[in-house]
Amino acid sequence: MKQSSYGLDIGKTEQLLIRKRADNGVLHFSLVDPHKTGLDQAELIGEEMSSLGTDAFLVGGSLGVSPQSAYEVIEALKKTGLPVIIFPGDLGNLAPNADAILFLSLLNSSNPYFIVGAQVQGALLIAKYNLEAIPTAYLIIGHGGAAGFMGHARPIPWEQYDIAAAYALAGYYMGMRFTYLEAGSGAPRSISPEMVARVKQIVNRGFLIVGGGIRDDSSAKKLADSGADAIVTGTIIEKDIEKAKRIIKALKKTG
Repeated sequence: MKQSSYGLDIGKTEQLLIRKRADNGVLHFSLVDPHKTGLDQAELIGEEMSSLGTDAFLVGGSLGVSPQSAYEVIEALKKTGLPVIIFPGDLGNLAPNADAILFLSLLNSSNPYFIVGAQVQGALLIAKYNLEAIPTAYLIIGHGGAAGFMGHARPIPWEQYDIAAAYALAGYYMGMRFTYLEAGSGAPRSISPEMVARVKQIVNRGFLIVGGGIRDDSSAKKLADSGADAIVTGTIIEKDIEKAKRIIKALKKTG
């Protein structure tokens, strides 16, 4: 499908992710925070994670990210040839050299700014940069981490599967083809397989991303088996690359 000048149709990055999911099984996204990662380190992470089999890079953070630092990290990661997608914590995350941006609406925020205000502020800039926008319902679950705190979220309790599913379905009905269930960076636990299964059961045509608190291959595989289309790891990449390697290996064995 041809992409319009304002990115309203399905663009090539989104098509690529959907096709890779269909052909190769559950995807792995490596999250890189420009506030914590310098240019040289970003190049090393790009080389290592691409060699391990990650499918795409998400770039963003909730604190301390400038357009310049985002640009530099994106430029380093693009050397891998893999998709580099902005995962915006705020407007400072926007940079023109990414392949796409998750156009997030934090649906369970108590502040309208994070539901639609920031999106209005960023929309014309995204169009100016000609970034491919991927409409995404962003839901903070349980712990929430910095993203939940900074986004004024009302985190959905760990065990409230139907609430998460209802939010995800509402987002899908509003045109958000992707759903991102977020436990928060460094969360004490990951989102449960039962919640993932319930969301996927209700929104079975959408693309489901799950991140936060995923520290081992067993947890990642359970989430994949429950219906996640992509698993995101960030903190584990910074702390233990061998664990990240085992997570990717486990996902590649999942259909």
